[in-house]
Amino acid sequence: MEFRHLGRSGLLVSEISYGNWITHGSQIEEEAALSCVRAALDVGITTFDTADVYAGTKAEAVLGRALKGERREGLEILTKVFWPTGPGRNDRGLSRKHIMESINGSLHRLQTDYVDVYQAHRYDYATPLEETMEAFADVVHSGKAHYIGVSEWKASEIRAAHALARELKIQLVSNQPQYSMLWRVIEAEVVPTSEELGVGQIVFSPIGQGVLTGKYLPGQEPPAGSRATDTSGGAGFIARFMSDEVLTRVQQLKPLAEQAGLSMAQLAVAWVLQNRNVSSAIIGASRPEQVHDNVKAAGVKLDAELLKAIDEILDPITERDPAKTQSPAKRP
Repeated sequence: MEFRHLGRSGLLVSEISYGNWITHGSQIEEEAALSCVRAALDVGITTFDTADVYAGTKAEAVLGRALKGERREGLEILTKVFWPTGPGRNDRGLSRKHIMESINGSLHRLQTDYVDVYQAHRYDYATPLEETMEAFADVVHSGKAHYIGVSEWKASEIRAAHALARELKIQLVSNQPQYSMLWRVIEAEVVPTSEELGVGQIVFSPIGQGVLTGKYLPGQEPPAGSRATDTSGGAGFIARFMSDEVLTRVQQLKPLAEQAGLSMAQLAVAWVLQNRNVSSAIIGASRPEQVHDNVKAAGVKLDAELLKAIDEILDPITERDPAKTQSPAKRP
């Protein structure tokens, strides 16, 4: 495993991190989830990402049980706050009330005294940014988190939060956006701003929800048991990539992967790691062998000709519009 600093902070994270969005507590049985976490630990992954909302808080609990007994100082545990975790009007968002209650719930479920990075899962347009950042500062100063981060924030929002974080003497070190060969919306604005401020990207969906593995074929039904057939939520997230045009072009990447001596998944993960502002790429898994395959992308250097060939194949279908950064509906 290779390691990188998270932005310009002193915190080192594994180039490949393990995330349990969609899978733990919902899509796969707990024993399978525990096997995947054990596989991640076995291959040297030390960075684990989750969120309170995943599987209605169950994903955090599964991860807590999976990591129990591991040396806490040797792990980097990240979680998030924003989306609803209960029926109440204040069980969501980035108000002081929700942040302070949510960090306590997350720590209980994760069976730890602190998280390494506590992340704002989306920007809250209904709460003053000053209130949010002051609450995060209290979380850090109380020892319940070491650093703070954000997820899917626009460049201007990251800049404003970073300025407040400096005033409050805490470190905003990361942004967690979607990023892959097919989804490059962070490159125009978020990445340059983050490089300037010393914020690193911990990217999710580097394999395009599985599309970049090449297992989905144009004109054919998705394989049984794949994410595209998951009615509990996975199919909705992958739908944007399931057109025949996208799938046809993805198939054209296979010879490039073979020439590089990589699987399609390894090529996809290695590609996001070529971006110097990416600190870590999050992988998910429903089987341990997926972890063993994906982790081989760590430390891989792709040459300029290969990167150019990838661009030529995918350029017509690649999304680059920075306005496509995910924003939540405004909360009343």
